[in-house]
Amino acid sequence: MKKSLRLAVIASMVGIMAFAAGCGGNKSADPDVLKVGVTKFADTLEPTDNYFAWVVMRYGVGESLVKFDNKMNPEPWLATSWSISDDKLTWTFIINDKATFSNGNKVTAEAVKKSIERVFEKSNRAKTFFTYTSIEANGQELKIHTEKPTAGLPGILADPLFLIIDTSDTSRDIAKQGPIGTGPYVVESFTPEKTVLKANEHYWNGKVPYKTVEIPSIDDPNTRAMALQSGEVDIAVNIAPGDMPLFADSDKFKISEIASLRDVLASMNVAPGKPLNDIRVRKALISALDRETYNKVLLKDKFLTGKAPVPPSLDYGFDQINDENTYNVERAKQLLAEAGYKDTDGDGIVEKDGQPLTLNFVYYTSRAELGTYAEATQADAKKVGIDVKLQNVDYNVLDGMREKGEFDLMISNIITAGTGDPEKFLNQYWKSNINGSNPQNGSGYSNPEFDAISDQLSSEFDPAKRKELIIKMQQIIMKDAVTIFFGYPKTNMISSSGIIGAEITPADYYWVNVAIKAANK
Repeated sequence: MKKSLRLAVIASMVGIMAFAAGCGGNKSADPDVLKVGVTKFADTLEPTDNYFAWVVMRYGVGESLVKFDNKMNPEPWLATSWSISDDKLTWTFIINDKATFSNGNKVTAEAVKKSIERVFEKSNRAKTFFTYTSIEANGQELKIHTEKPTAGLPGILADPLFLIIDTSDTSRDIAKQGPIGTGPYVVESFTPEKTVLKANEHYWNGKVPYKTVEIPSIDDPNTRAMALQSGEVDIAVNIAPGDMPLFADSDKFKISEIASLRDVLASMNVAPGKPLNDIRVRKALISALDRETYNKVLLKDKFLTGKAPVPPSLDYGFDQINDENTYNVERAKQLLAEAGYKDTDGDGIVEKDGQPLTLNFVYYTSRAELGTYAEATQADAKKVGIDVKLQNVDYNVLDGMREKGEFDLMISNIITAGTGDPEKFLNQYWKSNINGSNPQNGSGYSNPEFDAISDQLSSEFDPAKRKELIIKMQQIIMKDAVTIFFGYPKTNMISSSGIIGAEITPADYYWVNVAIKAANK
């Protein structure tokens, strides 16, 4: 080998070793640039579109009047305090006198008033939280007069939909540029594939640790894990269960993992003419599914086995609620027979009136577990003669499909107590959709008893009585067998050892914040 060639080979080997040494969680983090790997979620940064306000808050651009602590108790954020009138119809919030928007404007009660009014003007979801009759602003005092007593209004205003923005710049293209918020970072550029943020020079609540934050969208969970391993990102959110062992070395990585407030569930379309309109078919399908194996084996015990609407991480009677549709294949077959289904042509699929029992199962893949549950459902359902067809769609089309009823089964990973308790969650998925009043319930499900208890809950302020009503609502859902509760995920945020302060929280709203910084800074 010639000397020049030998030197080139040696140099190449040194380069490879240097690259390997620099990769992975033990690399020194750039003190000025933070890179966070996430799933693609938002098409725009307009916070009133879809659920895109979650991204605006998660990325550290927007803040709300109230936030949640690690036990989901409301605590001050842009508001320093709040109180309610004796007639329970007026809430008063005192706005922090130090708070400023990213353009330097002061956050006044009038600015907050205009921001909340804008949400109601532009979002159909807003009125599903509460209805106001008027909002008054006087200096730093904000009064919200509600149409009816609203027990959880502080928690409701902690939802990202109600993050506070400066509405004074009417020429701003919020969808592309992002809103003028109050968070530690502002948008420099945005596409669904990548967001770049820069430090907010007017941030009001502490020193902003990074000059730049880069947030690439990495939908495939394996690719996201590889990006964290290789050092392409400093933090990755929601690593798949199967990839968690890759980050067991505590010298290289830090794992923040908690039992979440989330619920992986599949809504059943029970509208007239649909196969799942028959409660016996619904019960048969649920009974056919070995949910315990899905969670303990397929998902490597990173999910708790599903049963009821509200997960056991919240104190709303999980152990009290009865599930009559636990795994029982023979019961499933018997229920289908009682419903008039029989395999007459020997192809393994049961029919009724000459029509095979076929169900369209809609899912999205940005969360790895959804495909796992869908495929497992397909396999187990076939064992009892139900033909499940899988349809993989982009997340952002789900609401439209739900509202139009274009599904038999639709799986989602849902936060159940985003406002501090599960009232909103229960109403959203199971309260009657009368004249389009609740478009999130596109399943055709309606139960007057459930609706009456929901109405009672909305004006009940006593915590013990609220809990009792919420348990009753859950049991009605279970009795009607209108939803498959697959499991309750643990959620995680994994960071390289060069990062400190990266902690996942139960509310799942606060990913990028001033606590996250380089260990060497």
